[in-house]
Amino acid sequence: MYEKIQTQYMVVSFSHKKIDITMREKLNIKEEDIVPFLKKINACESIKESVLLCTCNRVEIYVSIYEKKAACEHIYQCFAQKSGVSLEYIRENALLRLNEYAIYHIFGVASSLDSLVIGETQITGQLKSAYKLAFDNGLCAKDMTRLMHFAFKCAANVRQQTDISAHSVSIASTAVFMAAQKLAQNNQNLETLPVLVIGSGEMGRLVCKHLLNMKAHITLISRTQKNAQSLSAELNTSQICVESYEKLPQLLGQFSLIFSATSAQGYVITKDMITPSQNMQWFFDIALPRDIESISYENVHIFCVDDLQEVVQEHREAREESAKNAHKIVEEFTSHFFTWLQTLSVEPVIKHIRYLAKESSIKELDRAVKKGFLPVEYRDNVEKILHGAFNNFLHQPTMRLRQASETHHGDPIIEAMKSMFDISDEIVMLNGYKCEKDTTF
Repeated sequence: MYEKIQTQYMVVSFSHKKIDITMREKLNIKEEDIVPFLKKINACESIKESVLLCTCNRVEIYVSIYEKKAACEHIYQCFAQKSGVSLEYIRENALLRLNEYAIYHIFGVASSLDSLVIGETQITGQLKSAYKLAFDNGLCAKDMTRLMHFAFKCAANVRQQTDISAHSVSIASTAVFMAAQKLAQNNQNLETLPVLVIGSGEMGRLVCKHLLNMKAHITLISRTQKNAQSLSAELNTSQICVESYEKLPQLLGQFSLIFSATSAQGYVITKDMITPSQNMQWFFDIALPRDIESISYENVHIFCVDDLQEVVQEHREAREESAKNAHKIVEEFTSHFFTWLQTLSVEPVIKHIRYLAKESSIKELDRAVKKGFLPVEYRDNVEKILHGAFNNFLHQPTMRLRQASETHHGDPIIEAMKSMFDISDEIVMLNGYKCEKDTTF
């Protein structure tokens, strides 16, 4: 068993910054497999709690740990076994962050500073859902609740104090904007060219909304037609026509512009479903795993999430100043988080030291009365004197201990005090802690 020292935080990340979409597909964990996967992660005695975030940009796990080396190796092995990707590749390509760097990374992710599209609006909700899934299944508790509380608060401050999300941006909006650019290069536009949208989930909904803003006429299909009809009713427009999913092969030949955003685990559109044509076709595949098989016909152009970089770069440059200000906010919240954690750990220590001093004085007072050293009628007054004396004696040390807890060097001092007074973590946690739990799921 590992000695239960103060909790550390760690991130293991596979993101668009280093891992291409083909490998991210292999590393991606299906929604129904996330809980069993995290249970396997938590089976390691060096890991306390875990949360898994899977989006089209990233697959990454956040853990609270006792010991870095064993935890890291266990996580690598779990990903290798689940994905079939070699352990050597995972070791070489995983981004590993610990403690302050891990917290900074998570706060940056929550604030959409680490996204492919800086300022995109979906990531905070995706992180909340990932945390809620882990929490509801008993895979995370105190450590991740503390962390996520600060992450969501940090993201809210970034949105409020910068204009990085002033205009709604997302992978979906970027894909629609890129499609409009491609059409303009061919003297076409979204108002006159009908669009086929496959998928009625959150990404499909966003695609439809952005297309409607550009006055496009949409044919919508979904594996569950009822969901497509519900989305059409929600958007409340005559510009959406719902068709049966069974008609997909025939519909593909009728549209030049297709967006696919399903949660399918295999290809929705295969190469045998596409017929070579003289007409240009643009496919935008914004799903992970991808919906569209690679096709090499001359007039067929397929764009996946990683192909949005040319539009993303324009967006990034436009928001460069806002991103700088946002990173400063993330730095401040990272510092505040660790200060807050240390404060949580020092107050119960101070409380217990005072308790020990009081218990010792009361014990000696009772002994003095029992032995006849002190008349019983003097007991209450002497207790008040003793109480004042130990409070006066402990005032300076406890003040210094609180000051030490507000620095990054406070941990060794606090641990030394706990050791000197034989104060265990169990005693410390009897005091409990309060952390606002974000409930806006």
